Amino acid sequence: MKEVACFRRRPRYSPVTQEGYPYILFAALLALSGFFVFGFLISLPLIFLTLYIISFFRNPKRTIPSAAGLIVSPADGKVLEVVDCEENRYLKAKAKRVSIFMSPFNCHINRAPIPAEVVDCFYKPGKFKAAYSPKSMENNEHHAVLLKEKGGRQWLVVQIAGFLARRIVSYVQGGAQLQQGEPFGLIQFGSRADLYCPTDSEIVVQPGEKVYAGQTILGRIV
Repeated sequence: MKEVACFRRRPRYSPVTQEGYPYILFAALLALSGFFVFGFLISLPLIFLTLYIISFFRNPKRTIPSAAGLIVSPADGKVLEVVDCEENRYLKAKAKRVSIFMSPFNCHINRAPIPAEVVDCFYKPGKFKAAYSPKSMENNEHHAVLLKEKGGRQWLVVQIAGFLARRIVSYVQGGAQLQQGEPFGLIQFGSRADLYCPTDSEIVVQPGEKVYAGQTILGRIV
């Protein structure tokens, strides 16, 4: 039986994702209890913790570029690498890889880089090493989403758990149709997203650039 990441149906839009509700409620109850038992100053760190968790699970609306042939970022964060490679696990082809590191302060909702059909999803348990490490691609727990564009070419997005991440959530399964910029999942706390594009794609971002899921243009489909 194939293992899968935590799967949930795509929720209706809300300013904070549904996955954050239990964490927010727990932190808020701790802050409230601390306030009544110990006073405001003692409860202040718990109040800040509650605000941080709300911020982490935020779900900002994004303006998706309308022009055809664009590739948008699948994640918020900083570009680590733009390299030519061979992806032999799921894509089984040469590709251009764009790696994005998502810090604990980034929004962690992942969005479709192109309009596409979900061919299949693959979940692999693993370690929880620092997501910016090159070895995290192979050793860390991850969830891969194989996509097929209208022309038939295949793309791959890999959600990689990091040092703080302990759960990858997927909103899609094989056969799902995704519009460009549509949420397809999230990773809870610090992590990484790798996008594998066809080799003839024109990538315009550089390592070190900040990007925003569904909004920042990574390149163009040639």
